[in-house]
Amino acid sequence: MASSQLVDPEASTKEFVCMEENVLQKHVSFFDQNNDGIVYPWETFKGFRQIGCGLALSSVAAVFINMGLSSKTRPGKFPSLLFPIEIQNIHKGKHGSDTDVYDPEGRFVPKKFEEIFSKHAIANKSALTSDELMAMVKGNREPKNYSGWLASYVEWKILYVLCKDKDGLLHRDTIKAVYDGSLFEQMAKDKSASDKK
Repeated sequence: MASSQLVDPEASTKEFVCMEENVLQKHVSFFDQNNDGIVYPWETFKGFRQIGCGLALSSVAAVFINMGLSSKTRPGKFPSLLFPIEIQNIHKGKHGSDTDVYDPEGRFVPKKFEEIFSKHAIANKSALTSDELMAMVKGNREPKNYSGWLASYVEWKILYVLCKDKDGLLHRDTIKAVYDGSLFEQMAKDKSASDKK
């Protein structure tokens, strides 16, 4: 069961984070097809295909993600043309201009998750429309953090396209599942079941 620990006991704002395990690692581990703690571009590609993405998006994602995160998650190591991502260091690849739902160590911060909805969910308090989602992405931009702007936009746009409902809403449970690492597993199961019909 998850346990909680105070991040900064001296802080006036008491903010708790989930200490069950590094949820950012869980978020990424779906793509570790052979469970060796390393994600290679072909594993990223396969993972995107398993959740229902087309060939083009899966290919671009594999290149974009692995090239962007490999050197950050392998500090002090010689660059590799295989662009491996080391899951144990995935928190080092955290980009700016994001929601800060993951803290610098990759732990889930409930208060920041709640802010997504308290600040941006207007039409429906437990979901985001496309416009609300883009307003959130824009509102999180840090000055001159262009790579963070791009990464945040792409991540949220892909999530929205893949997971919005028939009314164009991206629901709270879906967003929570992407953060806690359970969404990709469920999407892969749903796609597999659909393919068998």
